[in-house]
Amino acid sequence: MAKIIGNALPNIPWQDPPQKDTRTPFWRYSENPIIGRDGNTHSNSVFNSAVVPFGKGFAGVFRCDSRAISMDIYPGFSDDGIHWNISDEPVQMDGDPDVAKKEYRYDPRVCYMDGKYYVTWCNGYHGPTIGMAWTEDFKTFHQLENAFLPYNRNGVLFPRKIQGRYMMMSRPSDTGHTPFGDIFVSQSEDLVYWGRHRFMMGTIKGNDSGWQSMKIGPGPIPIETDEGWLLIYHGVINTCNGYVYRVGAALLDIDEPWKVICRGKDYILAPYEIYECVGDVPNVTFPCATLADAETGRIAMYYGCADTVTGLAFSTVDRILDYIKKNSL
Repeated sequence: MAKIIGNALPNIPWQDPPQKDTRTPFWRYSENPIIGRDGNTHSNSVFNSAVVPFGKGFAGVFRCDSRAISMDIYPGFSDDGIHWNISDEPVQMDGDPDVAKKEYRYDPRVCYMDGKYYVTWCNGYHGPTIGMAWTEDFKTFHQLENAFLPYNRNGVLFPRKIQGRYMMMSRPSDTGHTPFGDIFVSQSEDLVYWGRHRFMMGTIKGNDSGWQSMKIGPGPIPIETDEGWLLIYHGVINTCNGYVYRVGAALLDIDEPWKVICRGKDYILAPYEIYECVGDVPNVTFPCATLADAETGRIAMYYGCADTVTGLAFSTVDRILDYIKKNSL
């Protein structure tokens, strides 16, 4: 049995699997979506958001597109990880005014490391790049330098130093909806200057794994296990009805995470329910956060549904790893 390396989380949101076969390792919370369009006073949609344990409950940074369809990120808090109180005011950043000046902000991730909560997001700075900030209380946020030049998306930190360096995955992109995209790993001594870029994995061309044939991108913060880093990511196929976003998983080397040990041929979650198939952008399941309990191996995943609402799904580390090993590319 695989073991999660980390802390126990006895209050992790959880619902036992249904009696019927779920076909894939994840099963959905029966009361999905947990956050609807009206997550705060101004929102048109709330999706692609990040959640972490905080105090006796949970905190997060949420993508809320306003009724003007302005993309921004907002702090929120919850006692149980299911019912959320999201601020009506977006995250306010302290930092260099040249950097903190925002065009748009979306698709955040939150990583707890070195006693701080580091936030990364797609930051509008003459095109999309990776914004970075840290907070200790989800009230005051301190913005760092943008990690990369435009154009880049899906900046996801590893939750500790590896071989003495911070590491972050990202997906180089363009100014639009990016009909391409592979995952790279970059390294830093100080979370400001990034280099030592390594290719991790790319799309799968042909018919072997069509759901991830056009572009892929890292999802939640990787989960450390005694077998390697468990990476959950999104994959996209271009169909006659537009892009379809599904969720996959891979196992990465613990010391050189750009080396892939195994990678699932089959997706682990895909648009199926009405709230995943119908919305502002149909047919999207987009993972941005997981909670993990090292004591039980339980995993709760937060994901955006049809770029409109937020869903919650459950699995265990053994179910995911067994599934991708049996269906490895």
